[in-house]
Parts: sequence; C-alpha cells; structure tokens
Amino acid sequence: MAELGYGVSPRDQDQGASDEQREERSLLIALGVAGFAMANIMLLSVSIWAGVGEMGETTRTMLHGISGVIALPAIIFSGRVFFVSAWNVLKRGHANMDVPISLALVIAFCVSVSETLRGGADAYFDASVMLLFFLLIGRFLDARVRRKAHASARDLAAMAHRTVMRLGPNGKASSVRASEISPGDQILLAPGERAVVDIQIDRGISDIDESLVTGESLARRAIPGMHLLAGTVNLSQPLTGTALAAASDSLLADIARMLEAGEQRRSTYRRIADRAVSLYVPFVHTSALLAFIGWLLAGMGVNEALLIGVSTLIITCPCALALAAPVTQVVAAGRLFRSGTFLKSGDALERIAQCDYIIFDKTGTLTLGTPKLSGQISPEALQAAAELARASRHPLSRAIVEAAGAGPVASDAREFAGLGLEGIVHGAPARLGSAEWVSVDSGQSDRSSLWFSQAGKTPVHFQFQDHVLNDVATTIGRLQKAGYGVEIVSGDRSETVESVAQTLKVDHWSAAASPRDKVNRLEELQAQGHKVLMVGDGLNDAGALALAHASLAPGGAMDVSQSASDAIYSGGLAALPRLISVAKQARSVMIENFAFAAAYNVIAVPIAITGHATPLVAAVAMSASSILVSLNALRLNAMRETL
Repeated sequence: MAELGYGVSPRDQDQGASDEQREERSLLIALGVAGFAMANIMLLSVSIWAGVGEMGETTRTMLHGISGVIALPAIIFSGRVFFVSAWNVLKRGHANMDVPISLALVIAFCVSVSETLRGGADAYFDASVMLLFFLLIGRFLDARVRRKAHASARDLAAMAHRTVMRLGPNGKASSVRASEISPGDQILLAPGERAVVDIQIDRGISDIDESLVTGESLARRAIPGMHLLAGTVNLSQPLTGTALAAASDSLLADIARMLEAGEQRRSTYRRIADRAVSLYVPFVHTSALLAFIGWLLAGMGVNEALLIGVSTLIITCPCALALAAPVTQVVAAGRLFRSGTFLKSGDALERIAQCDYIIFDKTGTLTLGTPKLSGQISPEALQAAAELARASRHPLSRAIVEAAGAGPVASDAREFAGLGLEGIVHGAPARLGSAEWVSVDSGQSDRSSLWFSQAGKTPVHFQFQDHVLNDVATTIGRLQKAGYGVEIVSGDRSETVESVAQTLKVDHWSAAASPRDKVNRLEELQAQGHKVLMVGDGLNDAGALALAHASLAPGGAMDVSQSASDAIYSGGLAALPRLISVAKQARSVMIENFAFAAAYNVIAVPIAITGHATPLVAAVAMSASSILVSLNALRLNAMRETL
C-alpha cells in the first residue's frame, strides 16, 4: 500500500470522521478560491476579447499579467489536491487520473506565463482556472457522499459502545462500556434499556421489543433460556442474562460490517462519466502531443509548436464532459425533490435505472408498522379496557388507547410480564392480556390479540392488524406490469407476511429473516444476474440496503437505514415508480450529452491542431458546449413518467 502512495495506520472511528470532515472543508475552501479566481480572470478576459484589434500590446500584456497574478495562488492552493496525489503516485512509479490533470494545469499556466512575458496575444489563465474549478466541484461532491456513507457505519458502531450493567461475582452491578464485555459476563437489563450485546436470559420474565432487529412490531414474551439479540429493548421487568459474545461480535457489529462492505462494493461501480473519461484523457493528451511534435517536424519554432499543443489541450477542456453527468443529475434530483424524493448521490440514478428486481421489507415499508384495532368493539368495553391499557407501554395497549382517546387510568393497575394487566375498573376487578391471563380457552396462542375480562361480564376479544399502506397495492401492480421481479423479505412472523403477500399478489416472500438472511438473499439474486433494488426502513434492513445495487428508504426510517440508502422518499410508495422512470430518463440524457461532448471534440481538435484555437475561440467553444449540454439536461423537467 505504501508503494502505491497510500499512508497506512490502524483505523480509528472518531479520527476517521474528523479526517473526512477536514478533507471536505479543505475541498470547499479550495473550490471557493478557484471560483473567485475564475470569476475575476474571466472579467479580464472579456476585456481582452472585446478589445481585439484595438487594444494595444502594453494593455493586453498588463491584463494578462494581472490574470497570471490571480491565477498563480489559485492554482497553487486549489490545485494542491491534484498535485499532491499525482506526486505521491509518480514517485512510486505509478500513475492515476490526477497525473494528466496536474500536467494540464501546470503546462497551461507555464505557457501562458511565457506568452505574457513575450508579449504574445494568447494566454490561457482563464481556461486553466476554469478547468480547476469544474474538477474541484466533482471532487467535493464525491467527498461529501463518501463522508455520509461512512457516517452510517459510525452511527451504528456508536450504538454498540453504550454502557452496560455488569454483575460481579458478589451480585454487585457496575456500569461498564459495552466494549469491555466478554462472553460469559453476567448482564442486568433494566426496563426500557436496549441490549447492546447478544444475551441469553437466565432470570426474569418480561416483554421485549425486537422491532429494531426483526421489524416485528408486536412485543414478545421473554423467558429464561431465550436469546436476546443486540438492539432488543426490554419493556417491562428486569432481566438477568449471560453475554454470548463481545460487542464486536454482536448483531449490531455485524450490521456495521455489512454497511462497510456495501460501501466498498459500490465504490467499485464505474459510472458512465468514469468510463467516458477513461477514453477521453488518452485521446486528448495524445492529440496534444502529436500536434506539438508534428509542428516541430514541420519546421515551426518550439514556442509556437508548444502553444498549439497547449491550445489543443485547452480547447478540448472537458467542460461539456464534466457537465454532462452532473447537470443531468442536478436537474433529475431537483425534479425528484419537488415530488418528495431526496437523492443522495448522482450515480444512484444510473444504478437505479439498471435494476430489474425489487425486494421490499414489510413493516413500515408496505404496512403502517404499528398495530391498529380492528373489528367492532362496543364503546363501553373499549373505554373500560383503555383504563387498564393506559398503564402499559405494550404496542397493543397503545393501540387500544389510541382508539379510545384520552381518559382515566384504572386504580391499582399492575402489569405482569408476558401475561397482561390487572386493576380496578369502575369498582370491579378487571384484566387485560392473553387468553390464558383472563382464563379463556381460545384454542391457540395469538400474539396479535388481547382479551378483556371483568367480574360478571363476558370476556371481550380485541384483534389488531398492521394495515397495508394506501398506495402500495397500486405501486406493486405497476412494477410487476413493467416487468420487475418483486419479493417481500421480512423479519416478521410467517402468517403476517403471507397475509400481506396475498393481499398484494406477490408470489415470492420469506418471513423471520434476520439481517444476514436478507443479505444472503440479495447475494443469491445477484449471483443469478439480477441487479436488485432494496426498499426498507429498519436497522435489520441496513445491511441489505448498503449491499444492494441500489436502495431506497422512507422518510420515517431509522437514521442508519437512511444513511445506507441511495434515496429517501416521502408521501408513499408511489414515489418508487416515479424514481425509476426519472432515473431511466436521466441515463438516456446523460448518454446523449456524452455523445455531444464526443462530437464537440471531433470538431474542436482539428481547429486546435491547425493553429486556429485562439483564446476567444476556445472560450466561445467551451461556453457553447456547456450551454447546449445544460439545455439538453433541462428537457428532463418536461418528460412524462414512463412507468
């Protein structure tokens, strides 16, 4: 690694965040300096162009000199981003894209200085700084996207570095960092606390919330012998358990590693612009070198031949090429933003356009994500049950309270973990909970229902459902009609997932899927040649979101899931067909822009090689090409959805 010009040191999460912020800030300052210099030099250049034929040599040389004075610190300060990188690889005997960029900047500036000192008519300070400015825009945006991607893994790692109550041999509890926990340590998990290491319960019975881990919205009864995964919340009673693994080997740490693996995999994706540049750079530099050598062989002086070579390098300045993708991405992102979708990276459009298979999480993506009371319940029974429910944090109790509205709390209300509540309602003993708790023989255990009983009255059965969101069925139908493969992969119970799949007419589905199961399913589809788009909102989806070819998360998703995704939508799943449609249109426009940039260079190179590329011609050509590329990108706003 050192021979390739890279520094090597042990990884530090906090130091990594600081370095990335420092890099982004440095690039922003460099971009500002280059932009300031470009604006001022262009003003001077306009004066020179306007005075062609009338401006005296002394005045022109003075304006060129002022331009050089402005350009020198800008190129040294802002160009160091490319110079340092180029030097690091050159001294190791290698090369990267920053080498030809640095070469172009240095040669163009040096030739311009030479021409200014000789009193020549042509100088290219404006083009040099303009090229630097455009290149820095791309470098800054790339750094920002990388920092946000790294932030998702750091946020997740932070969850695994909270404090834990560890029990000593004498039973005394002490607070320690999760990183200090070893397998076999005794852990105390208090009510309302989240497990940050994987635990096996030894003592205690409680209700637990596994929604962060599995996506399951209903609470689950935890009993001795059960395994709790990191990320699970203890809802009601204290639990004592044994740590099964260190924090670095927990589920949270595994998801963090999947996020990093997904980021690394995406970093290998070659954007259309990258592929175009890989062809463009050798062509331009070869043309400039041949022009210089050709005129030398034809008997022209070194200065004149060098000027033509540099003119070839400058007039083919990749302004149209540099703008072809970014302008299209900005227009597409603006159109999507106005419709409620936030695009996080430009190359996401290209990847979304390539996808042919879509995997959906269920809870929070296709369904509401919280249980709602269903069926007909008498107002009297609802209000009576709500008095007990107000004393509990259980999701089903909250659903009853939401349906009943504000009201009193039952007196002497007590909650029994895994069973239910009891208290005094309207002067009579009452219970709310499982069928077993209220002494009803329901024939089966159903975690999606509650029973309410009161002395002298018939028990009342409360049933709950997680409703499918309004626009989901229509959206799934549109995607299937367009030829996309659609599948549901959820951590929820089998009967719940099957019910949703049948409602939406989705043939392929799987339930009780762990975060690793979701990633494995993605990899299976990718091995079959599919490019998969993942849509999810939970922590258990984060690894799959990061590893998918492209990914999408709703606005209400967890921060980690939003960070791992390529786009964030609001206003319902109808945003997905719109996103795919715009992505495909943007890809077509980008290809058109690259074709135009190639045609521009086919025309521009002969002009430069024959010695007709004056600064005015170069400026007009670069400006015209940039304007045409931008106008073509603006057509995206007028295009209709095709999906």
